[in-house]
Amino acid sequence: MIRLLIVDDSALMRKLLSDIFTAEGDFDIRIARNGAEALELARSFVPQVMTLDVNMPVMDGLTCLSRLMIETPLPVVIVSSQTPEGAETTLEALHLGAVDVIPKPDGTVSLSIDRIRPTLIEKVRTAARAKLRPTHRLTDRVRHRIGGTGVTAGPTALAGGVAPRRAKPLPSPAAFREAGHPDDSGLLLIGASTGGPQALEAILSALPADLPWPVLIAQHMPATFTGAFAQRLDRLCALNVSEVRQSTVLRPGQVYIAQGDADLIVARRPLGLIALPVPASPSHRWHPSVDRMVVSTLNHVPADRLVGVLLTGMGDDGAAALARLRAEGGHTIAQDEETAVVWGMPGDLVRRQGADVVAPLPEIARRIVQAVTRRLTPACR
Repeated sequence: MIRLLIVDDSALMRKLLSDIFTAEGDFDIRIARNGAEALELARSFVPQVMTLDVNMPVMDGLTCLSRLMIETPLPVVIVSSQTPEGAETTLEALHLGAVDVIPKPDGTVSLSIDRIRPTLIEKVRTAARAKLRPTHRLTDRVRHRIGGTGVTAGPTALAGGVAPRRAKPLPSPAAFREAGHPDDSGLLLIGASTGGPQALEAILSALPADLPWPVLIAQHMPATFTGAFAQRLDRLCALNVSEVRQSTVLRPGQVYIAQGDADLIVARRPLGLIALPVPASPSHRWHPSVDRMVVSTLNHVPADRLVGVLLTGMGDDGAAALARLRAEGGHTIAQDEETAVVWGMPGDLVRRQGADVVAPLPEIARRIVQAVTRRLTPACR
């Protein structure tokens, strides 16, 4: 049995969610009406996974999550409304340690929650097996265990947004300062799903501002959240980050986030390579599709001008396409099992023998810089 704690201030939502998981037959379920009750049950019931609403009385979801990750860390799936304000708050929850998010179809009280039943069940089952980063808020956890002065939601949560903190970028290789590289000299392609937002923050904030290639990212995420996610990354990174909402010419030093609930493809126009948002393909299960992004890129850019990275996430999206990229002469990097929240996507790439490098999350930015630099040398042109 999977021990599940459902946290929502709406009695109707608690019943709807409880009914969904009770019908599965292998969930041991408890419910909480607010964050304070959730913290008590986290200690006594010891759930394997939690679904958490954000806007609640007594103690809101962000405060609860922040304390939970210090006192009794466990995998959390945020189940929240799809408003723009909710998107910002949900992204803050991911930053605080939630492993995944699923939007309520109709706002705070969603009578049509059954529409997302399969996705909800899959995400909660996956989260129950997820690994939390052992170093996440380690200092706060140690202070709490030795009787510190108390736990707060942290500076970013208390401020209601993202604190501007740009990590010191990696040393810029000499090749990055050379003039004359065409805009379409190469592309960096990154795919991610469960646990991806935190991984992308870590990687992109460490990349140098003069990275000579455009960066395309397919992160499985609803459309409501990708715009806010791009804005958040733009505040954290030296590179410029934007969501692709229309046909966009690709430029060096720019990061392009695929729009949620759709796909992103690469095409060639007289002005150069472009990123183009297109309707989600029914032949692909996850969106934005990593496979579709990579395959479309291979149609227009030689594989030896591409570096592909597959990060944490459930399923196998991106594994087949990146294995092909490597077979055709490109360079591929997979996040290792130890640091991945879910080793589904990168694990499948490794099983296909499609990864040139398998690296822990803190090493991936350096590996990217090395791979791009090698492809800027005369021998690789």
